Amino acid sequence: MGSKWQLKAPLSAILGYAFALIAVSLALGAALLAEHCNLRHLEFPLLLLPIILIAWYAGPRPAIVAVVLSSLALNYFFEPPFHSFYIAGSALPHWFAFILFGSLIIWFSAVRRRAEQKLRKARDQLELEVVKRTQQASLLNLTYDMIFVRDMDSVITYWNRGAEQLYGFTQQAALGKRSYDLLHTVFPVSRNAIEAEVMRSGRWEGELMHTKADGTKIVVLSRWSLQRDERGRPAAMLEINTDITGRKQREDQIRVLNEELAKRADELAVINKELEAFAYSTSHDLRAPLRHMVGYTELLHKHASRTLDEKGRHYMATILEAAKKMGTLIDDLLAFSRIGRAETRETNVSLEHLVTEVLSEMPTSDGGKIDWKIGKLPEVYGDRSMLKLALVNLISNAIKFSRTRSRPEIAIECVEKKNNRAVVFVKDNGVGFDMKYAHKLFGVFQRLHSTEAFEGTGIGLATVQRIIHRHGGKIWAESAVDNGATFYFSVPTNGS
Repeated sequence: MGSKWQLKAPLSAILGYAFALIAVSLALGAALLAEHCNLRHLEFPLLLLPIILIAWYAGPRPAIVAVVLSSLALNYFFEPPFHSFYIAGSALPHWFAFILFGSLIIWFSAVRRRAEQKLRKARDQLELEVVKRTQQASLLNLTYDMIFVRDMDSVITYWNRGAEQLYGFTQQAALGKRSYDLLHTVFPVSRNAIEAEVMRSGRWEGELMHTKADGTKIVVLSRWSLQRDERGRPAAMLEINTDITGRKQREDQIRVLNEELAKRADELAVINKELEAFAYSTSHDLRAPLRHMVGYTELLHKHASRTLDEKGRHYMATILEAAKKMGTLIDDLLAFSRIGRAETRETNVSLEHLVTEVLSEMPTSDGGKIDWKIGKLPEVYGDRSMLKLALVNLISNAIKFSRTRSRPEIAIECVEKKNNRAVVFVKDNGVGFDMKYAHKLFGVFQRLHSTEAFEGTGIGLATVQRIIHRHGGKIWAESAVDNGATFYFSVPTNGS
C-alpha cells in the first residue's frame, strides 16, 4: 500500500503541472484570438481564469506555475515592447497587478482547501464519534441497570432500556423531563448538598427512593458521575441506578428479627438468672433439713442399731446413704449455679502446673495404678479456679470410667495452638459411650451409664461446659463403646 501511495503522489503532482501548462496555453490562445478579433483588454481576465481553475482543482504549487506562465505570457504578447520579456516602466503597474491578483487567488484557494480539509476531518471524526456513541448506547441498553444522562439542569437527555423496563417510563416519555420530577426522588440529604459533593469530587454514591410509573416505590443504589467539556466546565451527569428494594426489605426483616432476638435473649437472661437464683436458694434451703436428716439418722443408728434386726439396719443404712448422696447432689448443683453467677478473674494460667496440682490432690486409690501420659501443656488466659474445677471434673471422669481396666491409661495433651487458641484433650481407655447419645453429655442430670455401675450426679460435664463457654471456648467429645473417650476443649492463650 505504501508503494502505491508513493506512485500516486508524484503522478498527481505531474498531472497538476500538466493541467497548469495546458490551461495557460488555452487561455493564451483565447486571449490572442480575442486580440485578433479586435476585442481589447480581455487578456487580463482570460489569463487569470486558468490560475483560478488550477488553484481550485490542482492546488497551490501548480497554481504558482500557472501565475508564472500567465505573467510571462502577458508580458511577452500583450505588453510593449511586444515579443520580449523586457518590462517597460509604464507596464509595471499592470504586470504587478496581475501577479497580485494571481497571488490572492492562490491564497484564497489555499485557505479554502485548508478549511475543506478541516471540515472533512471534523466530519469523519463526527461520523466515528456517532458510530462509537451508537455502539456504547447499544451496550448500555443490554445492561439490567437503569442508566440515564441528564444535563446540568437535571433534564434527561438519554434513557436506556433498563430504565424503561424498571421505571415503566418509555424513552419518549422520559426525555426532556427533570429526573427528580419524573421519578419523585426522595434524597437522603438535601439535593443541593449532593450536587455540591458531585461538583467537588466528580462523583456521588448513595441510596435514593424513586416512584415508578405505576406508583410503586423502590429503593435504588445510585451512582452519579460528572462529565466535563474540553474547557473543564460541567456538561452532563451520568446516573446509574441498581434496584435494591428486595435487599433493603431483607435487611429490614433481619433488623426486626435481630431486635426480637435481642429482646428474647434479654428475657432468657432474666429467666436464667431467676432459675439460677431459684436453684441456689432451693439448694441452700435444702441443706439444713438434709443435715438434720443425716445427723438424726446417724444418732438413730448409734442408739437403736442393737434393737433393730438386719432388715431394719439395712433400711437405716439406705436412708443414710441416700441422704449423703442428696447432699453431694446439692453441693454439685450449688457449684453449677455459682459458675453462671461468679465473676471471672482472668489471668495467665499454666495448664501444666494446674494439671500437676489437680493430680496431687487426687485420692491415691483413684490415681495410684494409672498410667499417666502428660504432654507439654500451654499457658492459657482465664480464671484459674474455674479452669481447675473443669480439669478436676474431666480427670475424675477419666479415672472413674477407666477403673474397670486392668491397666488404666489417661493422657492429657495439647493438640493445637493457633489464632490465640489452644485445644487440649483428656483421653482415657475406659468403657466409652455410644456417640449417638453425645448430645446428652453436657446436660444437667444427664447420664449415659447407670448409677449402680458408676457413681455420679450428672452435673460434672455440664459444669465443665459452662466454664469453657465462660472463657469463649467450646468442648466436645469422641468415643466408642468399650474403646475409651476423649474430651477436647479450647481456651484462649492470651487476653485479646
